[in-house]
Amino acid sequence: MSERARAPLLLALAFAFAVMLAGCRAAPGREAAPQRRAPNIVLVFADDLGYGELGCYGQQKIATPNIDRLAREGARLTQFYTAAPVCAPSRSALLTGQHLGHTPIRDNSEVQPEGQGPLPAETRTLAHDLRAAGYATACIGKWGLGFVGSSGDPNAMGFDLFYGYNCQRQAHNFYPTHLWRNDERVVLEGNDPKSRTELVYAPDLMLDEAKAFIGANASRPFFLLYASPLPHLALQPTRKDLEPYDLSFDETPYAGGKGYLPHQTPRAAYAAMISRLDAEVGAIRAELERHGLAENTLIVVTSDNGPTHDVGGVDTVFFDSTAGLRGRKGSVWEGGIRVPCVAWWPRTIAPGVTIDDAAWTADLRATFGAFADAPAPPSDGRDLSALLLDGDPLPTRALYWPFPGYGGQEAVREGDWKIVRTGLRQRKSPAAENEGWQLFNLATDPNETTDVAAAHPEIVSRLAEIAQHSYTPSARFPLR
Repeated sequence: MSERARAPLLLALAFAFAVMLAGCRAAPGREAAPQRRAPNIVLVFADDLGYGELGCYGQQKIATPNIDRLAREGARLTQFYTAAPVCAPSRSALLTGQHLGHTPIRDNSEVQPEGQGPLPAETRTLAHDLRAAGYATACIGKWGLGFVGSSGDPNAMGFDLFYGYNCQRQAHNFYPTHLWRNDERVVLEGNDPKSRTELVYAPDLMLDEAKAFIGANASRPFFLLYASPLPHLALQPTRKDLEPYDLSFDETPYAGGKGYLPHQTPRAAYAAMISRLDAEVGAIRAELERHGLAENTLIVVTSDNGPTHDVGGVDTVFFDSTAGLRGRKGSVWEGGIRVPCVAWWPRTIAPGVTIDDAAWTADLRATFGAFADAPAPPSDGRDLSALLLDGDPLPTRALYWPFPGYGGQEAVREGDWKIVRTGLRQRKSPAAENEGWQLFNLATDPNETTDVAAAHPEIVSRLAEIAQHSYTPSARFPLR
């Protein structure tokens, strides 16, 4: 066949093939696969949950089957940190993506009669990012970043809905006189802390509110920050939550004192509160499944800081709450800042993954923004999406904790090396750049037992220089 004769034939065949494809696409009863919408994001931000207090991190005495299941079906991060070792600054760093050398709130600060020092009005948060991308946003649980009506009110910080304790001090009682729904004071009839009349359990109400938020926004992407007050003191589990631990442990009744409530079986009570948190995670997952949302939802479970000290009836030594790590809440030692973190997203995050890269809560703003196609502005965090989805390792970087509380402390981690110094507020003169640092190799000494600063002065000097250049002074929260 000549070239002149072949050309019309080829053109006719191409046209017929195109018509056939068009017919297939338009065939009755056959629809193209719908475009997948941006994922829902649920962040469970526990209060004082220690690194070793979940079964998936080695806990033997406390049952946490729901979070353990998320870990089996998703990713478990073994070197994940909070960006601050106490409540308010850890939340500030989470929402802003800034470490303690930059974020506006760097320590707890009380405002009477109810609330904490507020985030400045110009602050932009993770919730702002996601709301701009079309997400419904809610914070349910504990706030602590600004009293009602202040510049740091949760509604001013990007949340469409807030429900719970505005004031972290009020959250020390699980049977409070009131909670807040946005700027509305919701009175809980039947609760009287003075007489210990306890009828309405605040965590019940907050869980109900979370489930209602999921149902109300099932047709659009949403971000739920579930900032549970559990397992923070006081020891106040319900009778139902306590029953599985009846007679489980040798107990010495706790008589109470210094603002903490008494309890006859304090070990059982503490275990019950952690198991209660776990049950709430299970209930949130079940609600997602009920609405057909589970496969397009990312759940992250982590903690605002390490476990509390052994006060108020808590026995972290008995439960090995830090899995052997040095320090507790309020400390930049590993036990105060290394926290559990589980990430679950069916068919997207591979099951049974263990991630050993060092990451922290300051990364979550950039990470959630990447998943939501709402890139966050530059911050101190990094996008972890490739790490979670594909296992791409993070480049080595420095993590920095300049904490003005508990006497003033600083820590820097880079790779396996970590420097720590304490007592900065007690010094008569400002510390020199290299003064007072201890050095630890976390690969060989994760419990920070052996200071090797004298053997590696060049490493101390390099990390100390990182601290010096990473810190922006704060008149409100001075470090030294």
